[in-house]
Amino acid sequence: MSAETVPTGIRIARLWLAGRGLAEVPPTPGLAARLTVRRRARVAAAVALAVFLVAVALVNVAQLPSDATDDELGAGRLVALLGLVALVLALVLTLSLLDRWVWRVDQRAAAALARRAAHPVRPDWRSVLGRARAAFLVTTFAAATVLAIANLVVRDSTARYAAIIQVVGLCGLAVGTALQLRHVLTRPVVADDENSLTVDHLMRVEDAREVAVPTAVWSLPVVSVFATGLDSWNYAWLAFIVLSVVALVAITVATARGAR
Repeated sequence: MSAETVPTGIRIARLWLAGRGLAEVPPTPGLAARLTVRRRARVAAAVALAVFLVAVALVNVAQLPSDATDDELGAGRLVALLGLVALVLALVLTLSLLDRWVWRVDQRAAAALARRAAHPVRPDWRSVLGRARAAFLVTTFAAATVLAIANLVVRDSTARYAAIIQVVGLCGLAVGTALQLRHVLTRPVVADDENSLTVDHLMRVEDAREVAVPTAVWSLPVVSVFATGLDSWNYAWLAFIVLSVVALVAITVATARGAR
């Protein structure tokens, strides 16, 4: 078959395999479909997170007229926060539906197999995500939550409002991340031989590590608490973002050789 007649999905699958040292494994239509749906689901998830962050920014900057009373200001902020809660629920639902989309494609690929291979050891979070990345993810969410609560407790009303937005956003992101990781860890193996077992496990590892990059957590302060002006608290947020990015890079470099 000439290069011109090879379907795009098969070419992408071949490149994916070659990039992971599995050039000897033949690309199959099932693998092509699984890689395609993951690529599209990641784009859709990125768009959903971007929309969510824009909405958080709009909630944060939306202000009533300067002559509004304290009661009007409080009521307006309450309505905005209720809208933000609805957006959080919509984000979690969207991420869950995207995971279900990926699962359905995996299920169809599994149904097309003449036989099913059982993984010798059920993949768990240690082999899929790794201790270092799991600890990094938990620490990142914990540190962001501590900073948000500190802003909520000790700063003025404007900064506290931004901190409330931050806490609500973090809760939504934490739930969405947990649901996505649960899906990656619990989905059935789609394989019919040793090579496809390796491919399935590598795909699971990449899915988990993609979910575990806390890009939205780093972006939340930019669209919420930074709007209150730069001060010692916001410098702490900047330090948190820089340090966590450096930590992720260090973990990625340290675990690169052991990914396979």
